[in-house]
Amino acid sequence: MHIAIAGNIGSGKTTLTKMLAKRYGWTPRFEPVDNNPYLSDFYADMERWSFNLQVYFLNKRFKEVVEISKSNDTIVQDRTIFEDARIFAPNLHATGKMSDRDFANYSDLFDLMMSLVNLPDLMIYIRTTIPNIVAQIQKRGREYEKSIRIDYLQGLNDRYEEWISTYKGHLLIVDGDNTKFESNPEDFKQITDMIDAKLYGLFPLE
Repeated sequence: MHIAIAGNIGSGKTTLTKMLAKRYGWTPRFEPVDNNPYLSDFYADMERWSFNLQVYFLNKRFKEVVEISKSNDTIVQDRTIFEDARIFAPNLHATGKMSDRDFANYSDLFDLMMSLVNLPDLMIYIRTTIPNIVAQIQKRGREYEKSIRIDYLQGLNDRYEEWISTYKGHLLIVDGDNTKFESNPEDFKQITDMIDAKLYGLFPLE
């Protein structure tokens, strides 16, 4: 089974992935951030490095999806291939940081990949606002994230909302501003209760 966790930068995806993996005994798959050879360059010069960065993510994410589809384990994934293609790449293109040519090439590649894989069995979307995102980014203190602009984060948030409003698969939405699952056991239990209802209730996923 494939459980995917989606949400903007700093929304708590990695924390929730770790907590759910521990709670259910699922196998976690984390976003390849620290080993990404393009990330620091991208934040320093988005126009130059946007295509390289997005193709790197797409390559890594597609490999993960294929591996997950072949696994007998229940896997919980930190960020999905859909976010790369439906949020980050379109946002870069719309703001002039990815050329028409590169975006068309990228989109064709994504469409081909998606013709070969299925949606996750359950998508968990952490919905959060910009002030909360900024606070989380400051809290974790990653050097390369300090230069991220507010308007960039807002553009991502808008695209997340647009994408999730049309998502066709099984979906749970977590209020990332008011559900402090990382520090409040009752808030985390609310999430696991929703997951249990989806996976093991009277009308489980089909």
